[in-house]
Amino acid sequence: MIVGEALGLLAVGVVAGVVSTVVSLASIISYPALLAFGLPPLAANVTNTVALVFTGVGAAAGSRPELAGEGARVLRLGPVAALGGASGALLLLVTPARTFELIAPWLIAMASLLLARPPSGRAHGEHTVLGRVALFAVTIYVGYFGAAGGILVFAVLAALLDQSAPKVNALKNVMTGLANAVAAVGFAIFGPVDWGAALPLAAGFLLGGWAGPKIVRRMPGHSLRYLAAVCGLAVALKLGWDSYTR
Repeated sequence: MIVGEALGLLAVGVVAGVVSTVVSLASIISYPALLAFGLPPLAANVTNTVALVFTGVGAAAGSRPELAGEGARVLRLGPVAALGGASGALLLLVTPARTFELIAPWLIAMASLLLARPPSGRAHGEHTVLGRVALFAVTIYVGYFGAAGGILVFAVLAALLDQSAPKVNALKNVMTGLANAVAAVGFAIFGPVDWGAALPLAAGFLLGGWAGPKIVRRMPGHSLRYLAAVCGLAVALKLGWDSYTR
């Protein structure tokens, strides 16, 4: 990869990293960019997932105020997210993508509509079996492809937790980061990762992921929810159109 392409992917990563931590739509920017740089679809997908790990690292570093005192919750929910990410990665490597392409728009649309509702989280919602099953299910999607997967995770956590939107967003970044990290290990071993593209993209994700929480911190909680809901519905319509008009 030439220097100009590497710098281009670095810039894409910065923008996508910020977008990821604010409205959970990094892959909507980074995946098409990788395709534009000439990567085949599967290679672009797995390369994107490997690089996305660094969004989680940057976001965790930038969200330290929101994550203060959340260690026990991360330890409780993190393994569920990691297992979901591993399951999604396995599905991507052994099954055709068509099934998820048809289901994803509906999942994203439903999650977006849930975000538009007033917060309804419960203080102990994450302790329920249903809550953990829901988190496991949406992190499967994160590990599989993940376009707007963060919106699904945000919606689930907002329904389970009695917390402010910035705190839920910070936890969402950690959960998606764990799901991506476990998936990335599988892709690094068994998938066609383009490391020349992954490294500059990862550097950009790290910077953007660190900067994003500073923006979220200055947004009213309802604005963050509504922005994520509107963006999610737009993505659902686009993915639905692409999937059902082939």
